[in-house]
Amino acid sequence: MATFELYRRSTIGMCLTETLDEMVSNGTLSPELAIQVLVQFDKSMTEALESQVKSKVAIKGHLHTYRFCDNVWTFILQDAVFKYEDASETVGRVKIVACDSKLLSQ
Repeated sequence: MATFELYRRSTIGMCLTETLDEMVSNGTLSPELAIQVLVQFDKSMTEALESQVKSKVAIKGHLHTYRFCDNVWTFILQDAVFKYEDASETVGRVKIVACDSKLLSQ
């Protein structure tokens, strides 16, 4: 199964990468095993988001920038409002990166 490496830029992905880098530097882990861990992380995040997340969120905001490159959409919103059920949250600036999941099956 192909996966995107997008989730490596998330907070948990960056912490995992830092930890793996430190373990490779200390000689605790081989570079090959560290790469395998990152590949498994990509697969696990993709599977978890597909199967376990059922929530829907409505997003409104001022579209500051958008781009489409290599089948990846990037949106930068300002004063974005995220609405979920009865709650809402306002964020000053948010970056949304979206990829076509159909590309994973190719």
